Amino acid sequence: MADYPTPHINATPDDFADTVLMPGDPLRAKYIAENFLTDARLVNNVRGVQGYTGVYNGQPVSVMASGMGMPSIGIYSYELYHYFDVKRIIRVGSAGAMQPNIAVRDLVFGLGACTDSSFANQFGLSGTFAPVCSYDMLKTAVEIADTTGLKYHVGNLLSSDVFYNDSVNTAEVWGKMGVLAVEMEAAALYMTAARAGREALAICTVSDHLLTGLATTAEERQNSFDEMITLALELAIR
Repeated sequence: MADYPTPHINATPDDFADTVLMPGDPLRAKYIAENFLTDARLVNNVRGVQGYTGVYNGQPVSVMASGMGMPSIGIYSYELYHYFDVKRIIRVGSAGAMQPNIAVRDLVFGLGACTDSSFANQFGLSGTFAPVCSYDMLKTAVEIADTTGLKYHVGNLLSSDVFYNDSVNTAEVWGKMGVLAVEMEAAALYMTAARAGREALAICTVSDHLLTGLATTAEERQNSFDEMITLALELAIR
């Protein structure tokens, strides 16, 4: 184990709970800490990537931003797992739907994460690695969603390296393989968790639809994200 603080997290292992919620946006990490946790304290702010630890229903929970894309979440999840003894990371983000039966504001649980990235090349594998979530975390998340009446879908995500994609048929070619939605982080998180022997789950709110062009308003997105955040927090303390 390397010395800490690391280049990207100015904290000690005692500053983090066993489970970390990880939105992409640092301001959303701040929002979660201020609106869902009690006694929240700032434990990291290197490069403006805010991390907090507080209490939810009597149990410690941390939340820290990942930034955008696989390189960014790869750095932060690696350091949390390897240097700060974090056991589980729950990605809470947004995604664009690729299937006609998925509506904006629905939740998508990433059972697996396809990718167009070369992130897995670092592991020196002779084949293709299939990044998957923690089954125990997924099972519990589904149970919570069923209990609370949230609309959700379970299946493959596409973790893409590009947001502005020059290809116009991304949804068509990946959607025909049953991929539910596209985002930019889950595959790297799942691979980093696998290498560290730790757990991870990506939970995404559908913010827009690649087939219909429908998208959530700012108010709808806020309400939808609150449902996702509450589910993730309940999962964090199970």
